[in-house]
Amino acid sequence: MTAITAAKAGLLVCHTCSLLSRPSAGHEAACARCGASLHLRKPDSVTRAWAFLIAAYILYVPANVLPVMKTGSLFGAQSDTIMSGVVYLWTSGSWPLAVIVFVASILVPGAKMLSLTVLLISVQRRSMWRPQERTKLYRVVEFVGRWSMVDIYVAAMLTALVQFQALATIKAGPAAIAFGAVVVMTMFAAESFDPRLMWDPVRRHDG
Repeated sequence: MTAITAAKAGLLVCHTCSLLSRPSAGHEAACARCGASLHLRKPDSVTRAWAFLIAAYILYVPANVLPVMKTGSLFGAQSDTIMSGVVYLWTSGSWPLAVIVFVASILVPGAKMLSLTVLLISVQRRSMWRPQERTKLYRVVEFVGRWSMVDIYVAAMLTALVQFQALATIKAGPAAIAFGAVVVMTMFAAESFDPRLMWDPVRRHDG
């Protein structure tokens, strides 16, 4: 027995308040609770997700190449990138902190962007390959983006590198802004992506 989807039943879910509605024929679909416009699928979902994702890829380069911070003291000044901070933490014996910073600042953003790329390409190709696994992948990406507490990891790296020496100064470098923008862009890309698009080819095939 084939399950009846909300689309087949003529029902639309509000993207703002999640109310399930049956729009009246001949009228513009609007949520009865909050007044937001109702759509069968998110408008321009793939295009908007690609735009945010490409921006994240572009910003990912300066985020890892440019200095993330500039430190100064009586003994001189120093500029550090995210990777040089990871190397410093590792060689100084703080390898657990080095692993945390590497995973949170380099590995996770890169994995999120690659995952979103796979999802978008599969949707554009109308692929029916493992829709359940791709849905789980999207849920992981969305969950990780929701808990991207970048400030904690950056603050930990700053503390370990500067060690609060006398008369030391800390200034955020241009990479800090780029890295924060990468996190925001990937979150926007995941939010713009409509996971129901992965199931549309399967539904048409079953139909």
